[in-house]
Formats: sequence, C-alpha cells, structure tokens
Amino acid sequence: MKNENNCEDSLKVVGRAKGYSREELIANLPRHSKFHLDLLKQVMTIPEVSLRNSGTAMAKKIIKMMREVNTEAYRAKQFTRTEINKHAVLYGIVLLKHHVMDNVLKYFHERWPQCIICLYNEHNQRTGIINEKGNIREVKLPLKETVEKVSKERPVVPYFDNIQFSGEEIFESLYNSQNIVERENSRYFKSMIPDKCFDLPGMKNGVEKRYTSQKKKIDDFF
Repeated sequence: MKNENNCEDSLKVVGRAKGYSREELIANLPRHSKFHLDLLKQVMTIPEVSLRNSGTAMAKKIIKMMREVNTEAYRAKQFTRTEINKHAVLYGIVLLKHHVMDNVLKYFHERWPQCIICLYNEHNQRTGIINEKGNIREVKLPLKETVEKVSKERPVVPYFDNIQFSGEEIFESLYNSQNIVERENSRYFKSMIPDKCFDLPGMKNGVEKRYTSQKKKIDDFF
C-alpha cells in the first residue's frame, strides 16, 4: 500500500486544483489588458498539469492574470449600483481595466432580459449597451446622454413606471420593517448601525427611547 502511494505522479491534477485548463486560458486570457501573443504561445507549450497546478513561473504569471480578469468581472457583476427608469433602461457605472464589458453586460442581460442595459466604463470613458436581443455595442458617450438617447426610442413600460419609489418611501418601508429585538441590545446596536443614525430623533446611546412603530413618521428622521 505504501509503495503504491509512492508511485503516484506528484504532478497529477486532483480535482480542479488552482489553475485553468488550456481551453479556458485560450478563450479568456486575451481579455487581460496586458495580453500579448507570446503569452498564448506559452499556454500552448506549457504542460496542462503545470497550468493547473502553477507548476512553473510562467504558469503562475498566466494564472494570476486570469484571476485578475475573473475578479474584475465578478466585482462588476456583484457590486455595480444600477438604476432603472420608466422606459426599462437599466444603467450604472463600472471601472473595467480589462476587456470584460461584454461578459458583465451579458450577466445583467440574463437577469433583466426585458431591459436595455447601459454601463459606463470610467476607465475608457465608453458606454456599453446590450439590448433585449443580446446585441452588444459600445459608444463614446457619457452615461446620461446614452440613457437619454436610448430612452427616447422606447415607450413607457407600465411595470417599471409603477415601481419608481421616492427616497422617503424606500426609507420608511425599510425602517418600518426593522422592528427587531436586537435594537434593545445597546452594545450590539452601536456596533451595527452607521454613526449618522445617532443624529436621528429618539436615538440615545444607540437605542430608541420615545418612538414606537405606531408613532414613526418619515419627517421625524430628518
């Protein structure tokens, strides 16, 4: 049994390991801002087991570049703040140094297939657009101007017109839904709420004293 273990290939890939397959690298490495053709030649010559396990210095460099591409795309997908208008145009601002705009647009398109998506890239000052059919294009225009142009060509969509809430409505709905027992724990409450909240009426040492859910009005918080 011991001899059998010693005979195993020490470079054998177990599961996915840390790297990427050659096919994944060929497809996605060109998205990196510092990509050049010599890197692709390296991908073709380095054994795949090394690409998977960071077996050489060049493999480590290539894998690091791939992670930078994937991380940037992931952050844009998960943390981009977006708004939507009554013409079903969803828009936001991203900062993309690598060539992943199409990847990010497709993600939002899958989530909102009935919308036109507009994302302004602060890095190259271009706006990426994807329509309901999944067609992608980029324009050298600011986000506001792009959204206005796209919206002019579209009718008002009743569904999206109805879900436009004011800041006060959103705040009041959120606050009224947060009657939780943790508010009575002053130490916990102080550690969890923003410092700005201590300026609100009725707040003393992070605990509400004189306001109840029946008496709360939005004007009391400003």
